[in-house]
Amino acid sequence: MTEEVDANGLKAAGAELLTDGRHGLRIHGWEIVSKRGSILSSSSHEQWEEKLQTSHLPEMVFGDSCLVLKHLKSGTKLHFNAFDALMGWKQEALPPVEVPAAAQWKFRSKPFQQVILDYDYTFTTPYVGSEMMEVSIQVVVLYEDELADNGVSLLTVKVRVMPSYWFLLLRYWLRVDGVLMRLRDTRIYCAFSDGANPVILRESCWRQVTFQALSAKGYPIDDSAYSDPNIISQRLPVIMHRTQKLKGPW
Repeated sequence: MTEEVDANGLKAAGAELLTDGRHGLRIHGWEIVSKRGSILSSSSHEQWEEKLQTSHLPEMVFGDSCLVLKHLKSGTKLHFNAFDALMGWKQEALPPVEVPAAAQWKFRSKPFQQVILDYDYTFTTPYVGSEMMEVSIQVVVLYEDELADNGVSLLTVKVRVMPSYWFLLLRYWLRVDGVLMRLRDTRIYCAFSDGANPVILRESCWRQVTFQALSAKGYPIDDSAYSDPNIISQRLPVIMHRTQKLKGPW
């Protein structure tokens, strides 16, 4: 009965579920598909390292997971995936977070090797997507690393589809316990129209703060107080904000 009600609600909103085995829907000329895959196999892991020219990847990379939004008439496509996000991390090449504890926990993971933190082990990425009734498609995790139990580095993407528009959030969230937090949000909005080429608005907002700065403002510095970026995002100062209007096709 639930599936029948959902189908009726989708139909009333001008949408229909895909019937070819993919997880997604078509609505007002758009096809929106999400795929949740498994963690990279060891062989695929090696292939990615070779392609990215690095010997470091997050602990959990969901190589087949992706979110794709395609405007059928114009061919405009937005594609979100882990490989392109890590390509952005590699190209940005931020310096490693300087913290003595980091060297210690990396050393404990390889006790018989001298570990040199000469790369951005937080996997911070400037990635904003690859340009190529309410329905909410589940969050797609692109990659995740627990920083050897000293925090979290997490990249996710999710989309919400309404009768008159769709809205997407791509989020990179970093917490290095006792050191700093980063939040890089990309929000993308598109109103449905009859035009041949859709107009898409993209907003990117980067926030960052150290635990030392939070303490100076009287905020708690207990790591457990900062497990949910939705709750504490306003405590992180904005370091970059940009709004763009995108016009297809690409």
